[in-house]
Amino acid sequence: MLTFQYIARDSATGKKIKAEVQAENEQAAAKLINTQGLSPLSIKSLDAGSGAIGGFFNKVKIKDKILFSRQLSTLINAGLPLVQSLRNVGNQTQNKPLKIVVNDVISNVEAGTAFSVALSKHPKVFNQIFVSLIAAGETSGTLDKSLERIALQQEKDAEIISKVRGAMVYPIIVLLVMGAVVGFMLVSVLPQVEVLYDGIGGGELPFVTRLLLAVSNFLVNFWWVFLILLALFGFFGFKWLQTIGGKRLSDKLKMKAWPIGPLFMKLYMARFARTGTTLVASGVPLIQVLEITSNAINNIHLEESIHRAISKVRGGTSLADSIQDDPNFLELVPNMLRIGEQSGSVEQMLEKTADYFEKEVDEQIKTISTIIEPVLMVVLGIFAFIIVAAVLLPVYGLAGKSFI
Repeated sequence: MLTFQYIARDSATGKKIKAEVQAENEQAAAKLINTQGLSPLSIKSLDAGSGAIGGFFNKVKIKDKILFSRQLSTLINAGLPLVQSLRNVGNQTQNKPLKIVVNDVISNVEAGTAFSVALSKHPKVFNQIFVSLIAAGETSGTLDKSLERIALQQEKDAEIISKVRGAMVYPIIVLLVMGAVVGFMLVSVLPQVEVLYDGIGGGELPFVTRLLLAVSNFLVNFWWVFLILLALFGFFGFKWLQTIGGKRLSDKLKMKAWPIGPLFMKLYMARFARTGTTLVASGVPLIQVLEITSNAINNIHLEESIHRAISKVRGGTSLADSIQDDPNFLELVPNMLRIGEQSGSVEQMLEKTADYFEKEVDEQIKTISTIIEPVLMVVLGIFAFIIVAAVLLPVYGLAGKSFI
């Protein structure tokens, strides 16, 4: 049972009442409130952490969804009814937001709603791929196998994303440390050089020293302006990246920028092939496979390419020919698809393509890790040279004057 906080109007007196009620879901809570002669104005779940199931602190982690899929698959395969299987899985899960969602799904299924439809009411937890595979499993009577395929798909996605994120951690940490060191030099060391030089008098500071001192004085005297500008830049930059124009630019950079371009292209190809494999194996129609895959890839340019391919496939063109000359697809993908279409083994060819590109992602990550270290060392060396030059050039100038 869930706890709901509600505000309702008393039909007899017209007064507003604020109270709590326990029910299986929001609809059941509304019925209970109505039976008391009240008209509900708002109903909010207190168990969902301010209603933010998909929020930062109430997020359903991928490992919880994988465990949910595997446990449910095992129980259904053992012959347990769906509702009983869901109750067992819901009682075992340690993730409170997921437990809330599962209880709501159970209530909907018991009321006669199809399992896939009940899941689709929680898009932040169960995405379109998940719902489509469940719907295909319900239609074909292979729900347990569909759940197993979902778990495998989620594990592959989580593994590959974890590797990509891991490759980005090292350079980000190095850049943050470098920024902290440069900031310390600007606000602590360089002002001392200016004081030393002014105390002795004579001559003009070198350009690089004057430039960094201007930056240093700004940071020391107007640090609050810097923080405001940084916050505004971060806020509006984040908002802009969520617009169509910002997403188009960021997605294009992911595909083309060195050295991450090749990595992301192989990641997208692996994701396209792996998602396609799972959907085709579950018996999802090709057009629906492509529509779901276009959303799963999470790149606007590839999404547009897939939608162009959908139009060609509807016109009678094979999928391989539809993406053959598309620059957003690596050449191996249409070649493997053509072999699969000709031999009637599209699922197997997509699986082999996914395996290949997932291995290529691993190799690309190793390559980037090898490249990034000397590149960062060069960048660090340049910054160190500029700072050292700004500090030592005035000192050498003073030393030269003392000998004259």
